[in-house]
Amino acid sequence: MAHGPLYQQDYKPQFSGHETFPLRYGWLKKCYDRVSATEQEPDNKSLCWGGDAIARFGVGKNMASSMRHWATVAGIIEEPSGTHQVKTTPLGQLLFGVNGVDPFLEYPNSLWLIHWKLATEWKKKTTWYWAFSYYSAVTFERDKFIKRLQRDWPNAAQTTVKNDVACFVRTYAAQPSSAKAGRDDSLECPLTELGLIKPVSKRDGFRFVRGQKTTLGDGTFVYALIEFWKEFSPASSTLSFEAIAHKPGSPGRVFLLDENDVADRLSHIDSVTNNALRWSETAGLKQVVRSPEFDFYSALDFVQKDFECSNEREVA
Repeated sequence: MAHGPLYQQDYKPQFSGHETFPLRYGWLKKCYDRVSATEQEPDNKSLCWGGDAIARFGVGKNMASSMRHWATVAGIIEEPSGTHQVKTTPLGQLLFGVNGVDPFLEYPNSLWLIHWKLATEWKKKTTWYWAFSYYSAVTFERDKFIKRLQRDWPNAAQTTVKNDVACFVRTYAAQPSSAKAGRDDSLECPLTELGLIKPVSKRDGFRFVRGQKTTLGDGTFVYALIEFWKEFSPASSTLSFEAIAHKPGSPGRVFLLDENDVADRLSHIDSVTNNALRWSETAGLKQVVRSPEFDFYSALDFVQKDFECSNEREVA
């Protein structure tokens, strides 16, 4: 019997919201800019997504809805429940604000952050969370993948699940080029650059690429670890290696790291966090220990360091 948030008795799966469009380059910044320009206005939701959104973004109604969906689940903007307000988030401000570190998504760490948000958003992205946190096989065929999801959530409409899986695959697996493809069809999702899922020779077959992720910064890994810790066991001063590497929603699962990769990163987490988090193997227990003064809300500070290091390397 599977455990975790997807298998709680009252869980309601979500296989829609994207209108079948995978995330595209430029969408997150366009949404961020519009929300940023209006968030000082009361009830700015209509200003962001009202009838003129189609003209403002230069897309159709369904695509405008998709842009809104991706900006929300990627943690770039938020729409507090019970309000008519849309706000930018600290992550959105870090990436796309006035002094944003990567407004055009040129650095891999930005893509890793977006992937992390999508793959841990279990309330709105069932397929994403399930695929990275529960699916244990290395390879999969699209039809069998769909059937596995329907087995767990039989009340979901088959067409809806099928469309969601198609969008999931296009989010991560680059499509083969075709002379017949239109210009829009040739636009890949930026997350294909991460190489997490690749086609295999078999028709409609794919594989998850598990192993070392050289473009994933230590600060971004620590950010993910802190977010997981806050969700998984916020009251605990320690977090086990087993949880970090294998639990649903963990960095090891979501980034497709094997145990050696996770261990390598944890072995020097003391220096990355200036001893705010420490690696311990005392009495045979492998775990991360957080200092009593540690603040979960400082997670983005470690991401900032990744971008500072990237800029220093470019200057050098």
